[in-house]
Amino acid sequence: MRGLTALGRKHAPHWLSRPFPAQLKATRMRDNLKAVINIDDDKLHEECGVFGIYGHAEASRLTYLGLYALQHRGQESCGIAVSNGEHLLSERDMGYVSEAFDQTRLDRMPGTSAIGHVRYSTAGEVSLRECQPFLVTCQHGQIAVCHNGNLPFAREERKKLEREGAIFSSTSDTEVVLHGVARSRAAGVAEAISEVLRHTEGAFSMLFLTPTELIAIRDPRGFRPLALGRLEDAWVIASETCAFDLIDAKYVRDIEPGEMVVINEDGLRSSRPLVAQQHSMCIFEHVYFARPDSLIFGQSVNLSRHRMGKRLAIEQPADADLVVPVPDSGVPAAIGYSSESGLPFRFGLVRNHYIGRTFIEPRQSIRSFGVRIKLNPVRHLIENKRIVLIDDSIVRGTTSKKIVRMVREAGAKEIHVRISCPPTISPCYYGVDTPNKSELIAANMSVEEIREFIEADSLGYLSLDGMLEATGINPNSACVACWNEKYPTRITSAAETMHSREQSGAPARMAVET
Repeated sequence: MRGLTALGRKHAPHWLSRPFPAQLKATRMRDNLKAVINIDDDKLHEECGVFGIYGHAEASRLTYLGLYALQHRGQESCGIAVSNGEHLLSERDMGYVSEAFDQTRLDRMPGTSAIGHVRYSTAGEVSLRECQPFLVTCQHGQIAVCHNGNLPFAREERKKLEREGAIFSSTSDTEVVLHGVARSRAAGVAEAISEVLRHTEGAFSMLFLTPTELIAIRDPRGFRPLALGRLEDAWVIASETCAFDLIDAKYVRDIEPGEMVVINEDGLRSSRPLVAQQHSMCIFEHVYFARPDSLIFGQSVNLSRHRMGKRLAIEQPADADLVVPVPDSGVPAAIGYSSESGLPFRFGLVRNHYIGRTFIEPRQSIRSFGVRIKLNPVRHLIENKRIVLIDDSIVRGTTSKKIVRMVREAGAKEIHVRISCPPTISPCYYGVDTPNKSELIAANMSVEEIREFIEADSLGYLSLDGMLEATGINPNSACVACWNEKYPTRITSAAETMHSREQSGAPARMAVET
């Protein structure tokens, strides 16, 4: 796999020239980023996005644009692997897509098919070797892979492979799948992939690239989204349909749970090689993760959030003067709440979208600085008003408390917090960054206790039934484990222990990977 070390210093970002180890550099980058976006650090985070294209002369450039559209799904690292019909080339880097790739770098990647990945993680190492796509050469030839999801049982398989002499170059569960594919005696790559994943439980929307084929596969429960599109004669696959819009591709349909799609010079071939399971599509995609302009699981995200707000107004009314969203994710629900309640909608909080990856912190203490660096109240709208403050979720509660204080300091008479999903009480093991249960405020406090903690005048959550109804997704096909603790798969004690160690900052043997 090619990375920065293979590119030479002239192509490396400025922070790589400093005289400290690569892992420390990457860790400092993440610490700086968290310092800037600490308002988002009290949210759940999707852990990556994938994009693939087959049959276009500008494959690497279109993949770059597709990843740019998916940047919200991962800001830690990114990468692209491209095929020229005979060989695969890979470029990977830390940071945003726009920072990692320039014209010169893309010029080094000619080809007509490609896959790409953006990564967000709080688990395992933060280093270049964790960046995807992974690229290997084995008995089946060159194979590149990128993965959105999490494989809770990969740790057990990894230990087995290590005892047999396998060598790993990363802490990723995705690499366990690659080892299985490389060892398979199946006739071809597609057959090897289906053989390995047929015995793999967990969340995976995966793209594989060989010199001649693009292969997409989604786990039979359908935890994470994956969509199929068309750009003239080329096929496109992405985590979200907003990536199609940017390159003028047309959404065709979702890759179905348990489906494998193989695209090559003969066209597109679909099969169902995995054992059918009850569908368990992640509803947090509609609550928070996905961009509102995307279709997820065939449903409009913006429409879902608007309906959540309307239902929230019915279930949790408030005697107030204004509806104010916590931008940006609270905006569609706030519009819905305003529409149903008849209360005026106003942007009483303004978000700064132009924060860089680092900034110079003030020497003096500034009250609520961590929140104000991203949000600031519009005082003349808020002053002497009773405010309904709409947000999509409360995780730890610390940021909500700071926002409520800031709005009250701006002169609000009353603050009624309304949340467009149920209380989050359980961690996720299917590809979402969540704190330990001990850090989830709703797992440890009643709604009234949370209200007191965040210092609101009232607090109301949307019900589970109301949220599901708003999405239009069959409740029997939804994963809502973070709200009701009913996990679709068994969770091993090893996975629980690993999650706890990773969230506490202890060294992890394997990443909860994307």
